[in-house]
Amino acid sequence: MVIMIKETDGDSYEKLRSLNQNLTFNYTEQIFKENNLVFGLSQKKTLGLVGEDDLYTNLALLLSEQCNHTLKVAVFEGIEKNIFKDRKEFKGSLLKQVTEAFEFINLVNKTEATFEGLIRKDERDYPVEAIREALLNAVIHREYSFSGSTLVNIYEDRIEFVSLGGIVYGLSLDSIMLGVSQSRNEKLANIFYRLHLIEAYGTGIRKIFTNYERYNIKPTIKAEVGAFQVVLPNIHYKKIEEKLLVDNSLNKNIEKNITKIKPLYMDILNFVTDKNGATRKEIEEYINLSQTRVITLLKEMLELNLIRKEKDKIDRRSYKYYKK
Repeated sequence: MVIMIKETDGDSYEKLRSLNQNLTFNYTEQIFKENNLVFGLSQKKTLGLVGEDDLYTNLALLLSEQCNHTLKVAVFEGIEKNIFKDRKEFKGSLLKQVTEAFEFINLVNKTEATFEGLIRKDERDYPVEAIREALLNAVIHREYSFSGSTLVNIYEDRIEFVSLGGIVYGLSLDSIMLGVSQSRNEKLANIFYRLHLIEAYGTGIRKIFTNYERYNIKPTIKAEVGAFQVVLPNIHYKKIEEKLLVDNSLNKNIEKNITKIKPLYMDILNFVTDKNGATRKEIEEYINLSQTRVITLLKEMLELNLIRKEKDKIDRRSYKYYKK
């Protein structure tokens, strides 16, 4: 097995000499500075960006603007990979990719508001810390000797984080769940640790599951030869499904009611649609019926959910009727 050979022959991708020696570290230097850490030649050697031959390693390449690995995020409509709603590819230093991808994912992580008495409670579709840990896990522990991108696929019901490399040889999915840690990229993980992006080795997966403990659903992990996937479920997806069922039911009722519509209903519907809303008096004048008869018709149409009644935006003392 190629993967087994890679992980047992003593050669780590991050330690190997970079084929590209013309590297810049503008973003990485900025992050080190923000964390009050020096990023000079001595530190680069200590951290493993510069090898014993005084040449840049692949670890340096991963943290440079010239990094040839990317992170792709795709947002899909529904729960299948059919229609793209949005997509973005993040390039440059892995530190930059993680930061920008996290911000982008958070933009599509919707907030649902609920009320407990008078207290409003806002809750995101996905626990923010679970997203953070899954993203960091995908970037830090992937196999960078493969050229493919790290993938994040966002659906209505879930987010999938897919990284290349599978589980490190010698470990199992069960041992990972117990918190056993053996990083494929130890020096890269150490840098993320120094920058306070990760707290301790082997805690990321457990944190993801801990963030879902209060819900009736939990994340899933799939490990195949050459790939590792973490799937975060949308904690509000069931509510979305229920709302869609209600909306469909209402639409069916409306369709059923429309078959029973009187000709006068259609006249009123066409009138309020053309005028983008009309008062009762305007409707009376249009269909030339008494006030009592029009009030009865409008009441019936409101009960059938064919129209809606709202206060006039200009004259707040009167009401207008609109097509539902």
